[in-house]
Amino acid sequence: MLVGGQGSRLRPLTMSAPKPMLPVAGVPVTAHMLARARDAGITRVVLATSYRAEVFEDYFGDGSAHGLELEYVTETEPLGTGGAIRNVAPKLRGGPDDPIVIFNGDILSGLDIAALVRRHQQTGAAVTLHLTEVGDPRAFGVVPTDADGRVTQFLEKTPDPPTNRINAGCYVFRRSVIDEIPAGRPVSVEREIFPGMLAAGTLVVGYVDSTYWLDLGTPDAFVQGSRDLVTGRIGSSALPGPVGDWLVLPDATVATDAKLGGGSVVGVGAVVGDGATIDGSVIFDGAVIGEGAVVRASVVGAGAVIGAGVALDGVVVGDGARIDPDNELRAGARVFPGAVLGAGAIRFSSDRG
Repeated sequence: MLVGGQGSRLRPLTMSAPKPMLPVAGVPVTAHMLARARDAGITRVVLATSYRAEVFEDYFGDGSAHGLELEYVTETEPLGTGGAIRNVAPKLRGGPDDPIVIFNGDILSGLDIAALVRRHQQTGAAVTLHLTEVGDPRAFGVVPTDADGRVTQFLEKTPDPPTNRINAGCYVFRRSVIDEIPAGRPVSVEREIFPGMLAAGTLVVGYVDSTYWLDLGTPDAFVQGSRDLVTGRIGSSALPGPVGDWLVLPDATVATDAKLGGGSVVGVGAVVGDGATIDGSVIFDGAVIGEGAVVRASVVGAGAVIGAGVALDGVVVGDGARIDPDNELRAGARVFPGAVLGAGAIRFSSDRG
């Protein structure tokens, strides 16, 4: 599992934690991914870490609490997607023809992993790619296939894509293919390995599964993914509570006349004051939402304080920041960790970065 990304598009949230460890619906993204792997019958996972590598092992340990055996390999320098996969090769088990499932750590997916592996084994492919269909594929790697599902091209972020089927960030590799990736240097599977395999006539197969797929790389997508897990649009056995219109984690305090909805999450030890409204938002652990505040489609970082009467709509507030009473922030505004926005300064932003 590739969990080494920093998540620059999610700043300031990722200034204190790597993107795969940010809490989505109450637990790290990685916990949801590990649960899906376990539920598909996978028993052992190697996490390819880099940025803030220590937080993964601190949280997951040896994996026994999650029903898995976990090991960790940390990059000392950026190696790209292919380099990261090659870097974990010494930790892999099995023979040269055994299937190895690779997950990107920033994707929330309803993929039937067992069906993907079966497809790989039935076709005898060297690599099988999970493909999903999107409305606008220009920002992704598009993957045309023939009538038999054989991949014919791999086009990374082309302005005139010939298909709406994209690389969905989950693969099954024949073990020997991983061993053949160049070691000790940056390598991209998207720009080097896959195109090289196609040029050599190697069998690469696509498996289309469009049940649910979301790249969590932006604040809007992060909030959407959390909502979808809480409301049950996508299932996860790692969800720390029942599916519903909101999720309130242990030791949180929510005033009796506060309004929660839209798949919101209130984190451990957080406080939601009298008359406050939390709609489709993620409130991290220990945050405080003041009396009468309105928080919509936003993320409020750990320990942040949102003053009475504040209105947030589409905003990201970093850990430990403070927004004093009667401020209003909208349209993608970001407040960095520890920042203080004084009382009554009404501000707007159109940067949705």
